[in-house]
Formats: sequence, C-alpha cells, structure tokens
Amino acid sequence: MRFKLDERSARLATLLLLGVCVLWAQWPALGTMAERWSSDPRYAHGYFVPVFALALLWMRRDRPGGIRSSPSGWGLAFLGLGGLVQLAGGYYRIESLEALALLPDLAGIALLLGGWRSVLWAWPSIAFLAFMIPLPWRVENALGPPLQLVATTASTYLLQTFGFMAFAEGFVIQLNDARIGVVEACSGLSMLITFLALSTAAALVVKERPWTDRIVLVLSAVPVALVANIVRIVLTGTLHETAGGHAASTFYHELAGWIMMPLALVLYWLELALLSRLLIPVERQALPALELVGARRPGPKPSAVTQKYKPSAL
Repeated sequence: MRFKLDERSARLATLLLLGVCVLWAQWPALGTMAERWSSDPRYAHGYFVPVFALALLWMRRDRPGGIRSSPSGWGLAFLGLGGLVQLAGGYYRIESLEALALLPDLAGIALLLGGWRSVLWAWPSIAFLAFMIPLPWRVENALGPPLQLVATTASTYLLQTFGFMAFAEGFVIQLNDARIGVVEACSGLSMLITFLALSTAAALVVKERPWTDRIVLVLSAVPVALVANIVRIVLTGTLHETAGGHAASTFYHELAGWIMMPLALVLYWLELALLSRLLIPVERQALPALELVGARRPGPKPSAVTQKYKPSAL
C-alpha cells in the first residue's frame, strides 16, 4: 500500500521536520532568553516579539504577488550559516550570538520551502525577532554610563528650573533631604530597547506612510526613550519634595512603568502629525490625453516650403 503526498502536504511535512530540528538546536538558547525575559525588566517585552512577528506574517500574507514560488537550494547555505554562528556563540560563550543563529535558520527554512518569494514575505518578521535577543553584556556596559550621564544631567537641570535645590554628584541627584540614584537600571536602556522595538513595529504596520517617515520613526526611539526616562526621574524628584518619599517611591516602582508607555505613544503620535505637516507627498499630475496615447502635441502649422518637400505617404 503506497501513500502519495501532494505538494502542499510534502511542504508541510518538510516545514514540521525542519522546525523540530531548529527548535531542538536552539532550545538551550531559547530557554536562556526566556529566563532573561522573566528576570530582567529591560527585556520584559521579549514575550511579545514572537507574537507580533506571527501577526506581521498574517498581515503580509498577500505579498509579494509577482514572484514565482519555488524552493531554492540557497536555504542550505543559510542553515549552514546559522550552524556556524551557533557554534561560534557556544565556543566563545556569547549567549546573544548563539541566539542570533535563529534568524539565518528561519531564513533558510523559508528558502527551502518557498524560495525567495517566501523570504520577501517573511523577512520583516524574521528581522523583528532580533529584538527578543538580549544584548551582549559588553554592549550593555558601553551604553549604560552615557545614558546615565544624560539622564542625570538633564534631570538635575529641569529640577533646578522648577525651583528645587538639586545638584548632581556623579550619577546621584542630591535634593534637600533626598538622594535619587540614577543607577544602571535607571539609565533608560530598558526604555531604549523597548521603544526601539515599539517604533519598529509601528513602522512596519503603518503602510500608508512613506519610507522616510518610517525611518525617522525608528530612529526617534533614542530621543523618546531619553525623554521618557528624564520625565520619570524629574517626577520622582518632584514628588520627593512635595509629597514625601513614600509617594515618590510608590510612583517610581509601581506607576512609572505604566505611565511611560502611553507617554511614548503620545510622542510618536505627535511626531507623525508633525511629519505629516512638514513632509507633504507630491502626487503626480495626470498627463494630457494626447500624451497618454503617445500622440504629438499640436504645434505650428508647417510652412509652404516644408509642405512642398514633404514626402508623400506610400
């Protein structure tokens, strides 16, 4: 008794087999990332990244329509690249590099099943998965102090502008009877990573906006994260001076995280509204009917000499 699989069933079986193999190979890295998402607030958004990636695949299910779907052997090269990246991450004990191998693995599966058509359809979702991978500790240590310095300096200046007695000592803001330490956890790196993922997701979803607006939206994650973190520190210092330390501590540890996300969304909305007024798309004007059909524009009538030597039609 023979079982004959049609093309769709064969691709589904191949997808299942390759998915199981990649999941088995990436299981240690995925487990490490899940633990980091649960314990580190800077990567708490990691649980939502795969969900949005799947939703983005569904939203792009009708693209692209002009490319033929055919399996490509280049998928094996991408799978080999993913294996090399994973081996390098394990050899050098770099967990982020080991987890990064998931991206070429998924691109290789897409190539093996549907060719470049599938890659063009799935590449935004595959690239977006990079936001769930924690940064290497060297990168975190390099970004932390500059962000702490900017947050401390700007927050101290604003508190002084509001009339409070405040001055900075390193990464500590000294008030009258309180000290606000802008430690590594308060540097704004968590907001930067979260808002960068949020702005990229918004740029991928907003289809009616031009690419210039989308690029500006993604790049604006840095100033938006800095503004949100400075607002959080300034509000904490203001509550220390007006309502007491208990109210400031409650706001900082329980309410600030919920308030900063709506603030970022408001800033993104204002940014898009400003871009709509500054960058006006130019619509191509309709050409005259004669030009559309390739006819010549009416010009001056030929002179008598021209008409005399004009060749006759055969």
